[in-house]
Amino acid sequence: MEKQNIILAASAAFVIALVISYLLTPYAKKLAYKIGAIDIPKDNRRVHKKPMPRLGGIAIYSAFVITAIFMAVLNPNIHFNSEFKGILIGVTIIVMIGIVDDVKQISAKYKLAAQIVAALIVVYSGVTIDFINFPLVKSESGYVFLKALKIPMTVFWIVGITNTVNLIDGLDGLAAGVSAIASLSLAAVAYNIGQYNVAILLAILAGASSGFLPYNFNPAQIFMGDTGSLAIGFLLATISVEGVIKKAATIAVAIPVLALGVPIFDTTFAIIRRLLNGRPIMEADKGHLHHRLLDHGFSQKQTVVTLYAISMVLGGSAVVVSNATTRIAAYLVIASISLLVLFGALRMGLMKKVEERKAKV
Repeated sequence: MEKQNIILAASAAFVIALVISYLLTPYAKKLAYKIGAIDIPKDNRRVHKKPMPRLGGIAIYSAFVITAIFMAVLNPNIHFNSEFKGILIGVTIIVMIGIVDDVKQISAKYKLAAQIVAALIVVYSGVTIDFINFPLVKSESGYVFLKALKIPMTVFWIVGITNTVNLIDGLDGLAAGVSAIASLSLAAVAYNIGQYNVAILLAILAGASSGFLPYNFNPAQIFMGDTGSLAIGFLLATISVEGVIKKAATIAVAIPVLALGVPIFDTTFAIIRRLLNGRPIMEADKGHLHHRLLDHGFSQKQTVVTLYAISMVLGGSAVVVSNATTRIAAYLVIASISLLVLFGALRMGLMKKVEERKAKV
């Protein structure tokens, strides 16, 4: 396909997914009330104060699947291979467990088990991280091939990214907007390196997330719930492996890390914060970046828009790194962004102990 046609196809896919998601969200809201998928605030970590339906992820998932199939049928030049089929099966498992959790609040260990099963299905379909690039390790090819470690490394990546998106879903419109920005950033990278089908898939995910936003932006009418945040995280993780980490020529793993910088860095600092303060890693607290911004006097909307802006900067950095003509240039961009992130984290106190850390569930 010509590049101009790819841009048109991706743009059409984005709009179609956006419209479908927008149209389906009110029905997801009705279904949430019908089956009891309601978020009732029980502790002081929750920003919202009234019960909210939390099944919006069904609309996002449905929009993604319907649009992807429609694009494949409509345009014979778009081929979604066995890897995509594995991703589709995996995300369906994630959505099913998410629906159950949004209704009944199941144990974290069962959710983790389902995520591992879904990740293994994707790995079996051929989606694996085969190599990584270390600046200080020399090899003839420039890469360190994982060999036997590629399966556990891929599963770790998929499960980790799946949960980082879930962890930032703490304010109206935050997870959906950040995910849409990350999807568009990765779509630009995929387009630049010739992964056109992947670029279209990411445009679809961005559209599905964006179509949900009018109902989810402050003041929200519905939450995406675990159904949505886990599904979006899973799709971002798996599609980034298939289309970016496998194919990018320079610092492959760093590209999706930058594009998904807000959830990844926020989760990383949360883990460091809890370890430094002798708290369990999985214990919820009010020390996340969005909590800190609220503590500094930002409103919900100001906080979310600020995090959108940060996501855009990080996403733009991912595109710059993917276009870097030399590794030194890529390293310089990554080092600069890393220093800025560390400085910002220290200024915001992301690694300091916070009051009332435990979630009283």
